[in-house]
Amino acid sequence: MSIPKDDKVKAYIKVQDLQDKEFLESHYAMFATRKGQVKKTSMEAYSRPRNGGINAITINEGDELLEVRLTNGRSQVFLGTRMGNAIRFEEKNVRPMGRTAAGVRGISLLGPEDAVVGMSCIDPQDEEISILVISENGYGKRSAFEDYRLINRGGKGVRTMKVTDKTGHVIALKATKDRDELMITTRNGIIIRMSVADIRVMGRATQGVRVIKVPEGDQIADVALLTSNGADEEE
Repeated sequence: MSIPKDDKVKAYIKVQDLQDKEFLESHYAMFATRKGQVKKTSMEAYSRPRNGGINAITINEGDELLEVRLTNGRSQVFLGTRMGNAIRFEEKNVRPMGRTAAGVRGISLLGPEDAVVGMSCIDPQDEEISILVISENGYGKRSAFEDYRLINRGGKGVRTMKVTDKTGHVIALKATKDRDELMITTRNGIIIRMSVADIRVMGRATQGVRVIKVPEGDQIADVALLTSNGADEEE
């Protein structure tokens, strides 16, 4: 696939078979943008790929695509923001749309400096899941997903981390299990691998604890989740 020079790959999802009608009709691609838009489109809309790709979502001026997740229509969606808020809502609150639609408001940001930093789509019956947040200066924590009350999409959500000068802004939100691992990369190119189980479970409104020591003048740039089956959750 060829892409324009000023574009780049933001996410990929694994699918069983684009010829499986039952799979296509029961699964969706859920999109999230930096400015808080979300969109859900049936996988059937992507069952006839082209060499040059096909339009998947219309991105509004000043916005950009953040993540894409495969869902089954019964998930609950979490969005986390740079300023430390998060929202939890039912996937069914986002109606399916065509490929070229821009989507609807998923979360309202707290100001021009705020942005969505992560989206997770969870099975609410999976009691092993905890919501992990990591900040720029190496602070983090996990909280039970039940600590986030279900509300309608489009609101400001609730506090997921107390952001201070010490913590820095939130850099990542992930849905994790104890047996998962993290690959944490700093702006200066240091990579640290650690177990999710080593990060404490705490109340969602706290600032968390230092999970890695970031050298002075450096900050965390990215957090990748290595799921329990040994695969990267995302690129």
